[in-house]
Amino acid sequence: MRVLVTGTAGFIGFHVATQLLRRGDSVVGADVVNDYYSTDIKESRLALLERTAAQSTGKYRFHRINLADPAAVKTCFADGPFDRVIHLAAQAGVRYSLENPAAYVESNIVAFTNVLEACRHSSVKHLTYASTSSVYGANTAMPFSESRGVDHPLQFYAATKRANELMAHSYSHLFRLPTSGLRFFTVYGPWGRPDMALFLFTKNILEGKPIKLFNNGEHVRDFTFVDDIVEGVIRVSDDIARPDQGWNSDHPDPATSNAPFRLLNIGNNAPVHLTEYVEAIEAALGKKAIRELLPLQPGDVPNTYADVSALVKAVDYRPNTPVRLGVSRFVDWYLQYFQVKGRLG
Repeated sequence: MRVLVTGTAGFIGFHVATQLLRRGDSVVGADVVNDYYSTDIKESRLALLERTAAQSTGKYRFHRINLADPAAVKTCFADGPFDRVIHLAAQAGVRYSLENPAAYVESNIVAFTNVLEACRHSSVKHLTYASTSSVYGANTAMPFSESRGVDHPLQFYAATKRANELMAHSYSHLFRLPTSGLRFFTVYGPWGRPDMALFLFTKNILEGKPIKLFNNGEHVRDFTFVDDIVEGVIRVSDDIARPDQGWNSDHPDPATSNAPFRLLNIGNNAPVHLTEYVEAIEAALGKKAIRELLPLQPGDVPNTYADVSALVKAVDYRPNTPVRLGVSRFVDWYLQYFQVKGRLG
């Protein structure tokens, strides 16, 4: 197939594009390569994608563009037609949305509108896009189910991603554009973002600096290894969303519709206490962490736990990488990428 993947300089987009190339698909990538975090790792991802493409049967092209620019998006879509669009570009970060909400409007609202319009006018067969577990916000009923309402976001980032889900439904209804929104649960692994906990914890432990454990370390997270996320994304993209024939407008299920629309969780379905996560890093590094306990931060969701029964039903897939194995693979990558000589224990 010919697939457009947005966000290919980013953590998940890079991995998705890599896997598509390895299976022989042709990939067009798009990314603005902003400086929200160091562009060095983004450029390294892009360089590795070029090398992967050179060794694959699929063709690869990259557009360094801002998806908030409709003319740039139109030029990118002229590289089609695309069998699939996988939209993973976004302004990430929960806490940063408290400081710079305008960046989230541009990247998560305006850019997504441009992508929806381009998919509509290009008759794309299926749009798959990233949402987030953060949309569950103030919900506390565990595990989080797509069939429950999510109308109480705790930060602006989550509000923009929830808006994406609603915008997608309107295009699915009006223009019969098949859309699948994927709610990712705390993704981690090699080539991860430097602003995320695993990266920061590993760096600080190696340097003998304290690690900050918010909520006094009492967070529980459904940590999901990036390879499992990629498998889920590609399986869902391959399986075109269809109208739910049993959808009842008197008792509407928010996760499906009489339009070709659906929302799916992708999580490990095995929540882990933050202290256990830290212990996995310590074991992989062979060095103990210095822990600094801090209060819950504004906008943080205390606990997450994904119900993945809808994902299993849709594409017969359930993420299953144990945290200790996934953390060990990240540490292997980190030591190699930053040329740290071996484990410390």
